[in-house]
Amino acid sequence: MAASIKRPSVRRLLLVQLAVVCLATALGAASGGGPVALSALLGGMVAFLPNAYFAWRVFRYQGARYSRKIVNGFYRAEAGKFGLTAALFTLVFVTVPPSNPAFFFGAYVVTLFVHWLGPWLLGRPSHT
Repeated sequence: MAASIKRPSVRRLLLVQLAVVCLATALGAASGGGPVALSALLGGMVAFLPNAYFAWRVFRYQGARYSRKIVNGFYRAEAGKFGLTAALFTLVFVTVPPSNPAFFFGAYVVTLFVHWLGPWLLGRPSHT
């Protein structure tokens, strides 16, 4: 009997990241108005969109017979995430320079730090 492989659900992790982006945007709006809120929103989205792309691409294959495709898919997803991050940073700084870099980079970093909650949000304990 073949064992059923449960694909990890990263939906909760991505939703929490999106909530952090919204919270940072609200804090920016409360402390400095629209331009600061836009800076926080852009910073959070520069972190969120590549993570969402990675999650979408990395879990395409399952099972031992696809191990080579799984590894290749992981590396392609990571390369795409890196390229998308670089492109989004370039796009933001060329088209809409942040009016408040502290909120831009703060929202970016805090959104990335949500990954530390990954084992808890995914419901799987960390073995390290």
